[in-house]
Amino acid sequence: MIDARTELYGIIGNPVRHSLSPLIHNTAFKRMGLNALYLAFEVEDLEEAIHGIRALGIRGVSVTIPFKTEVVPFLDEVEEAAGKIKAVNTILNRGGRMIGYNTDWHGAIEALEEKIDLRGKKVLLLGAGGAARAIGFGLRERGSLVIISNRSGDKAHHLAEELGFVSWPWSLRGDLQPEVIINATSIGMYPYDTEGPLPKEVLKEGMTVMDIVYWPLRTKLLREAEEKGCLTINGLEMLTRQGAGQLQIWTGRRPDLGKIKEDLYRALVRTEVSKEGSYDRD
Repeated sequence: MIDARTELYGIIGNPVRHSLSPLIHNTAFKRMGLNALYLAFEVEDLEEAIHGIRALGIRGVSVTIPFKTEVVPFLDEVEEAAGKIKAVNTILNRGGRMIGYNTDWHGAIEALEEKIDLRGKKVLLLGAGGAARAIGFGLRERGSLVIISNRSGDKAHHLAEELGFVSWPWSLRGDLQPEVIINATSIGMYPYDTEGPLPKEVLKEGMTVMDIVYWPLRTKLLREAEEKGCLTINGLEMLTRQGAGQLQIWTGRRPDLGKIKEDLYRALVRTEVSKEGSYDRD
C-alpha cells in the first residue's frame, strides 16, 4: 500500500518509457516486504533532476542512457570502481548526500564467470559506450586479453588506450579469432532484430558469446552462435544481476536472482507475443 511512509526510487534517463527496471524493482520490493515504489522519470535537464532527487528525498535511482557518464560531476561521492569506470548506473541518496555506484560491470562479469574462467582469455568486445566501458573494466580486473572494436574507431581507440587494451577496425572485426565475444552495442535490438554485429562465419564451435541486448531475448547473434556450437549468454543475465546489485546497495539485502529472472522472462515473452510475430523466436 502506498502511503506517506512509502520510500521512493526510480530510473532517470531518456528515453525510459519501455524500461524493465520498474518491473525488476517493484516486484522485488513486494517480495522483500518493503514499503517502496520505483518509477520511471524521463529527464531532459540532468542537473535539475539530481537537485529534485535530493530535495524530494528519493532514496535511490538507476541511471541509464544518456546520463551514465554525464551524471558523475553532479554527485557528492563516487565509489572506487565507478570512479575508475567513469560511469554511474546507480545512485544512493544517503541523507541528502548523493553517492554513485556502477553495478553494470558486476552484472556482466558474474554472468560470464558462471560459465568460464576469464583470466587470460582473448576477448573481442564490440562497442565503446557506457556498457562497454563497464564490461571492459571488469575484464581488465579479471586479467582478460581484450580487443575493442566499434563503429566509431576513435571511440574504440580512446577506450582501449584508457583501459590498457588494443583497438581493432570495425571493418576487420571478422578477421579475429577470439575465445570470447561480447556484444555491448545496440545492434540486434528490436526493432532492428534482423541485424547482427558480426558475420556468422566468425563464430566457431567452443567460443563463448554474450549479447547484452535483451530484447529480443535470443538475438540474431545468439541464434547463430547456438547453431555454430558456441556457449551463449543472453542479455537477461547481465540485466538481472545489475538490478540485484542496485537493490542490495539501496536496501542492504540481496534479492532472489532466480525470481527476478523469472519476472523478466515472463515480461519479455508477453512483449514478444504482442509484436504479432515481427521476428521469429525459433
